[in-house]
Amino acid sequence: MFLLRIARRARLVACLAIGLASSLGLIAPSAAQTADAPLKPVTIALGTQVVNVTYPWLTLPIALGYWKAEGYDVRIVTTGGSLQGIQQMMAGGVDFAQVNSTGLIQANADNNVAVRGLMGTGVIDWGIGVPQDSPIKSVADLKGKKIGIFSLGTGGMPLLKGYLRANGIDPQTDVQIIATGAGAPALEAMRSGRVQALMFWGSALTGFENAGARLRILFDPAWRSLPDFTFATMQRTIDADPAMVEAISRGAAKATLFAQTNPDCARQIHWKAFPGTKPTGADEATLAKWDLALLKTQLETMADAQRMNGAKLIGSMSPAAYGRMQDLMLKDGLIKRTLPPESMLHLKPGFAEAINRFDHDAVIAAAKACKGL
Repeated sequence: MFLLRIARRARLVACLAIGLASSLGLIAPSAAQTADAPLKPVTIALGTQVVNVTYPWLTLPIALGYWKAEGYDVRIVTTGGSLQGIQQMMAGGVDFAQVNSTGLIQANADNNVAVRGLMGTGVIDWGIGVPQDSPIKSVADLKGKKIGIFSLGTGGMPLLKGYLRANGIDPQTDVQIIATGAGAPALEAMRSGRVQALMFWGSALTGFENAGARLRILFDPAWRSLPDFTFATMQRTIDADPAMVEAISRGAAKATLFAQTNPDCARQIHWKAFPGTKPTGADEATLAKWDLALLKTQLETMADAQRMNGAKLIGSMSPAAYGRMQDLMLKDGLIKRTLPPESMLHLKPGFAEAINRFDHDAVIAAAKACKGL
């Protein structure tokens, strides 16, 4: 099994990533110490190398001390995509990972890896961006072209391949898919002609437009009603420490509500807590406008996920929605079999209620008053 063969190597990658996260300022400065008792270390893998304001459910709990108050010293480490995050969880290098639904489903259905979704945090908002003046008007026009993507291990790869196949393009022979990384390197790859299109998630596409790109976005409309970003852990982690899993998920839910209530305050807090991730290259007002646009794009897909899952509780997951995603993957040949979608999700009765069991009014009031700056 591919995932198992490289799980050991993921331990080393996790250690290196932790060092990177520390250098980026993604570890709460005082979280390693407390006057009362030592905090329990927890590590979360995030499949990107550009940790900007678009991950408020993971960065705000550190900045606002939500996880510290629960007794945890949480670190965010960067990886090359969902696959690497899952590998690191398997290897024991990280406790949680933010993964794409495709990665979650493939791990369970094709690799018998017991990864479990804890919170639904987005719908599929990926798209293929091409310059507005490009001759590429439809997916069919991508034949013979080069398409850039963050990494070949990201959850967007199965989406891209399935979308191409559904439109008569063989992703193995009719196009060339190239890993470009994210941010400026990816945009430069398109501007220089090294690739003719970029397959990225919604906030990344917004970032390209912030940088001056005028894009036409190609996507399958059905994607917007399917789950994507999912906060996940291993079943063994749930079994070993259910209280920790609940506490970390609750902190993410609180931060989600804070960011939804006052996006610009969430941006300001992020900049203050993690100055190394603040964008550069323009005046302060322009940078603020750009980052707020990024965050609002992310909050839109988070709100879509909440509506899609049919619940008022933050982070709730609908087995029916994940079942639709799995059926689409099977149809596109991305998995060889299906499983009951409930088996991939942590649906213990009362769990969603427990992670939403906090003072919502207090969080809303703090966000409106922008407490935390």
